[in-house]
Amino acid sequence: MSSTDLSLTPEERRRLIELAREAIRHGVRHGSPPPVDLASLPAALRQPRATFVTLEKDGQLRGCIGSLEPRRPLAEDVVNNAFAAAFGDPRFPPVREEEADRLKIHIAILSPLEAIRAGSEAELLEKIRPGVDGLVIEEGALRGTFLPAVWRSIPDKKEFLRHLKVKAGLPPDYWSDTIKIYRYTTQVIEE
Repeated sequence: MSSTDLSLTPEERRRLIELAREAIRHGVRHGSPPPVDLASLPAALRQPRATFVTLEKDGQLRGCIGSLEPRRPLAEDVVNNAFAAAFGDPRFPPVREEEADRLKIHIAILSPLEAIRAGSEAELLEKIRPGVDGLVIEEGALRGTFLPAVWRSIPDKKEFLRHLKVKAGLPPDYWSDTIKIYRYTTQVIEE
């Protein structure tokens, strides 16, 4: 485990799930995320971290929103991303009250982004670690990411990269000398 990894106790992991669930319940009732009392939380939950919160209902995606850079404390990032996944993912209608307690919550805590230097797509494909790496692709103002969990549905490196390019708004065969690729790993917390 590197120094960038975050070790959380079972209680801290449980607390993050509770915070995410409460953000969704609060959102149903009040239309906003709840305030986070950072002073009452363990130090590990107050450290700046980037997270993605994924919601599933009956085994189907119901929302997924996150951040790639650590801009706020872990607990606050989880609360805001859980609220955004439930009520702000443009692919889905807002979560309704009767759904709130049926949602399965997955929290992915991201490691810091690490640039991958590659002079060609073939070189990049050699460096990608299937099942391990989440990837970010950037070209000018275009940007997209796939969490490591996406490897379960797209296990082939070349297809993974092609789909990620399309998600970012690029053609599937696109390559340039200015394209930027980053990798990250995740620590996943599930109910």
